[in-house]
Amino acid sequence: MANALQFDLVSPERRLAQLEATEVQIPGADGDMTAMADHAPTITTLRPGILTVTHGGGTDDYVVSGGFAEITPGGVTVLAEKALPRGEMTQEVYERLVEEAQSAYDKTKETFKNEPGPVDDAAKLLSDMVAIGGHIGLSPKQPNL
Repeated sequence: MANALQFDLVSPERRLAQLEATEVQIPGADGDMTAMADHAPTITTLRPGILTVTHGGGTDDYVVSGGFAEITPGGVTVLAEKALPRGEMTQEVYERLVEEAQSAYDKTKETFKNEPGPVDDAAKLLSDMVAIGGHIGLSPKQPNL
C-alpha cells in the first residue's frame, strides 16, 4: 500500500490491532491529530476518545480511555490504558467506564481539597468519557461534577 504506515494498538489486556494503515486519527490530550506516512516523530498522551484507523479494508474505530501514542515516519504505536473496538462498546460497558471516571473524580476531589489542578484534570477525564457516549450514540447517567 503506497504511503502506508504500520499501526499497532495494545492495551494491558490484549493487542487490538496490528496492520498497515494510511492514516490514524488520534485523540491527543493537547488536541486531536492525524498521523500519516512520513509524519514527524511525536509522542503524545491520549485523552478519552475515539481513535480512527483508515486502511485498505476501510475504517476501524476504537474507544480509548488514555495512554500514549508514538508516531514515527514509518508507523504509529498506541499504548492505551483501556481500549475497545467500537463494536464491543455496549451501553453497559460504557456506563461502567463513566462510573469509574466518576469515582476517580470523587476521590480526587476529596483527596485534593483546595487544589484545583488535580481536580480539574479528573473533571476533564469525566467530561471526556461522557463526550465519547454522545459521539457513538450511547448515553451515560448524568455525572455529578
